[in-house]
Amino acid sequence: MTQEALTPPLARKDPTPTTLHGQTLEDDYRWMRDKSSPEVITYLEAENAYTSAIMKPTESLQGKLYAEMLSHIKETDESVPYRDSNWYYYIRTVEGSQYAIYCRKTASGSEYDESQPEQILLDVNKLAEGQPFMSLGALTVSPDGTKLAYSTDNTGFRQYTLHIRDLNTGNDLPDTAERTGSIAWAADSHTLFYTTEDEVTKRQDKLFRHRLGDAAIDDALIYEESDERFNIGIGKTRDGKYLLLEAGSHTTTEYSYLDATTPGGVFLVIAPRVDEQEYYVEHRDGLFYIRTNDVGKNFRVVTVPVDGGGRESWTELIALDPENPLEDFEVFQSFTASTRRKLGLPVLTVTLMNANGALGESKEIAFPEPAYSAGAQINREFDTQRFRYAYQSLVSPASVYDYDIHAGTSKLLKQQEVPGGFDSSRYASERLWVTADDGVKVPVSLVYRRDSFKRDGTNPVYVYGYGSYGYPLPISFGPSRLSLLDRGVVMAYAHIRGGGEMGDAWHDAGKMQVKKNTFSDFIAVTEYLVAKSYGAQDRVAIEGGSAGGLLMGAVVNQRPDLFSVVLSHVPFVDVMNTMLDSSLPLTVGEYEEWGNPNEPEAFAYMRSYSPYDNLKQSSYPAMLVKTSLNDSQVMYWEPAKYVAKLRTLKTNDSPLLLHINMDAGHGGASGRYDYLKEIAFDYAFLLTQLGIEK
Repeated sequence: MTQEALTPPLARKDPTPTTLHGQTLEDDYRWMRDKSSPEVITYLEAENAYTSAIMKPTESLQGKLYAEMLSHIKETDESVPYRDSNWYYYIRTVEGSQYAIYCRKTASGSEYDESQPEQILLDVNKLAEGQPFMSLGALTVSPDGTKLAYSTDNTGFRQYTLHIRDLNTGNDLPDTAERTGSIAWAADSHTLFYTTEDEVTKRQDKLFRHRLGDAAIDDALIYEESDERFNIGIGKTRDGKYLLLEAGSHTTTEYSYLDATTPGGVFLVIAPRVDEQEYYVEHRDGLFYIRTNDVGKNFRVVTVPVDGGGRESWTELIALDPENPLEDFEVFQSFTASTRRKLGLPVLTVTLMNANGALGESKEIAFPEPAYSAGAQINREFDTQRFRYAYQSLVSPASVYDYDIHAGTSKLLKQQEVPGGFDSSRYASERLWVTADDGVKVPVSLVYRRDSFKRDGTNPVYVYGYGSYGYPLPISFGPSRLSLLDRGVVMAYAHIRGGGEMGDAWHDAGKMQVKKNTFSDFIAVTEYLVAKSYGAQDRVAIEGGSAGGLLMGAVVNQRPDLFSVVLSHVPFVDVMNTMLDSSLPLTVGEYEEWGNPNEPEAFAYMRSYSPYDNLKQSSYPAMLVKTSLNDSQVMYWEPAKYVAKLRTLKTNDSPLLLHINMDAGHGGASGRYDYLKEIAFDYAFLLTQLGIEK
């Protein structure tokens, strides 16, 4: 290996200052934004070559990790079939194939009959032939079961093309459309509604009506959203009677409806949008059931007759609970199913409902572990006596249950099989509460292997965080995680402010002008784990992606001494330049999450934590920064610029690596085996930096 290969690329500087509010942002690497420039591609390829050279000694470990991870996956497998009208639908995978196969069987009776012949709706492996990337977007079968509308992206830029397949022949029709998003069929199975995105900002802003056989150019434009904060989406009520058009920003929603049997009609607004108010709609027997935060952030449920007036006609069905946020509310013919957050964990409740819509007995579905994820699974049938839900934890593989609404009992339909000698009793999970700087209690979910964990401060510790958009960090089972746990790594998941673990109030406490709570919470969690001897002070690894990559950049700038190794995926680190460019995807809509830097107060606050703008001369931990050339959410140049600038400032010799997937988007590789190899690569870097090399 040549010395040149082991020398990091040195990016040229081309100062491009931006002055606003009397302050100047310095940017030496703005030139990297030109994706068509040979110089940019050459530079990115040089970064990849350098990363490959530095990681070459870990190739054996990468191979070992990949083999371990693969051994814990049942490669040929099948999902639990769910009923939708006259069919049972399921997804299966085949050993050696990168992608899933979507299938169905005829519903011959009240229960699934495995002996019925299989019909393959869509084999994604065939779609992916000759493509470096393949991703499905929308996927929906017509009400009569004869046609499949689906969309595909073959670059990773999340730019989807609509296709319609005749399920009787297996052939795609000539009907197609570009830049599509959500899709919904009218009741006639001949009319399709779909949304499209703006070519520049990628905001879903137009709704079209398509009749089979018509050219896309002839499709009727039904609605166009003019407010740049809002995206739109089209869907249907569970009973299939109404099409629902949602217009939503980060803080506000508005729904319109159309009888699914009259696709040529006009969508009518249920309740006009009111800033900072959200509502979500379902339908049963002439009533809209609405989950709304109109009187409090924790949401309540109201009803209103179809065509029965606006907010003034809403009748309360379930009152606001000031302690426990109502995260989800599902309506069926004879019952409702709700999800609340209690102490940051989901609690499912099934409530019977009589023919008049009055609520009856409620039963809570109990879960046995201290930290877990649970929620509604696929429930397509409206008139049913069973509620299907999913459950998993850090030590219990993903499971699917049917809940009998009358007996109050759960039946396990399937638990994810984990081959390769997995035994859940070898692992333990804990739920901790860490006091943040301002006295707020922050939940932490912890998992470790029992026989390798010593509460003496010697174990390596890994901390994962996100903390944005009100997204509750899932407490899920991951087979690939076993490779770290089996090597003695204690793994912690920090449910920091900015997420949604305690509802909208928890989100509000970590966004806009209090965003720094997210970062201080994460630092407090890490300090606590070290102080309480869950992990060694000099063996702390952290990971985050996208907005979690912003978290990584911010906490490393604040406390580079606290962390040993950092995995940062598609990180949103160039906050100021991105949020000042309204032509970029997401920017304007994100003003409600981060603030609008065109306003002086927001500008000053965002600049005070923006990772790219706060890099300084200092010792930094070992870092692996990953991105994708076709990322449409966090553009590749953000992490590329960040690494280039950091290389000129860091004062120690810890590794600083940038890896660019030249054929993917925000989520990385699309094939399941390719994705596993990416994880093995990440873990090999993490483990070797923690002193674990086998």
